[in-house]
Amino acid sequence: MDRFPPTPMSDLVDEPCRYDLAESTSPPLLLGSLLSSSGLEDLPLGYGTTPGSAALRTVVASDLGVDASEVLLTPGGVAGMFLVALVTCGADAHAVVATPCFPPAVSVLTALGASVSTVPLSFSAGYRLDVPAMLAAVRPSTRLVSVASPQNPSGVRMAARDLASLVAGVARVAPDAVVLVDETYRDGAYDGVPAPSAASLGPSVVTCSSLSKAYGAPGLRVGWLTATSPDLYERLRRAKFTSLISGSAVDEALALEVLRQRSEVLGSRQTALRAALATLTSWAAAVPSVELLRPDAGALCCLRLGPEVSVSRFYAELASRDVRVGRGSWFSESDRVFRLGFGHLPPDLFAEALDRLGSAVTAARDE
Repeated sequence: MDRFPPTPMSDLVDEPCRYDLAESTSPPLLLGSLLSSSGLEDLPLGYGTTPGSAALRTVVASDLGVDASEVLLTPGGVAGMFLVALVTCGADAHAVVATPCFPPAVSVLTALGASVSTVPLSFSAGYRLDVPAMLAAVRPSTRLVSVASPQNPSGVRMAARDLASLVAGVARVAPDAVVLVDETYRDGAYDGVPAPSAASLGPSVVTCSSLSKAYGAPGLRVGWLTATSPDLYERLRRAKFTSLISGSAVDEALALEVLRQRSEVLGSRQTALRAALATLTSWAAAVPSVELLRPDAGALCCLRLGPEVSVSRFYAELASRDVRVGRGSWFSESDRVFRLGFGHLPPDLFAEALDRLGSAVTAARDE
């Protein structure tokens, strides 16, 4: 049996689409903007350390309010999620995951043989974290509780008080459990002021993030984990060494340059995201049978089709127009809900994609 079944989400990187509204990154970062001052010509191409570049970890730690010794670099955020799953959830372990979610948040756990309880959050309730429902799913034997803030696919941010209540509640019921908070979209705040990181909330909390989304640099496979528990950090470090040894020296050097230019890189993307979100908001207000859930951060959001729209016809009409969105089922949600990325396409293509999306809704409504 295939432990890693194929998923349609792989189409995002494997299948081209001219009007791709499924992609969830900010405008792509160009390599040339980094090379002029990166000093790559003098970079030794040997193994790095398992924790990763000390200089890069120091910059990451300063932003998150932890020590550099509590930051572990990973090849993208998804590798960090895998390492957390690996050290907390072997076969028959129990985990709790809030949905909708980034698909590997569940699939990595099930591939390792863990038992996963999913807690569905509601579009109608704005995908706000349901702390009582999450805690009701936690058992004394639970080893991992996984949430995201801002959430993928909706861009909705968790309230700080809800996150604190979740961490405290999990500690009471399952003192050996780790709470993983995926903060990949945290730096995508539209006003340039990200919410405080969960990294310093306590020794049971691990956070993960990367340069892929807010920074528009998924081609740099650099992400990171934070763990303030020395024992947990060491378990994660050993897991990284035995599976990956170290990260790419080239990627880490370029990632350091991205963060050194953080204000410029994020500033231009915040401007682009605000403009694109304004365009999308106006479009949604003018299109019957589509409800937009406004995101708190990131280059993505969720929309819901009205009950008068044929879901199967809608996706067929999109395909005929060379338009792609992220189906809700990719994220453990109904296909009546879909994720739309508004940061990846340039403004002219984005406007055309929305026109085509609107015509697909009309065709599916008129069936």
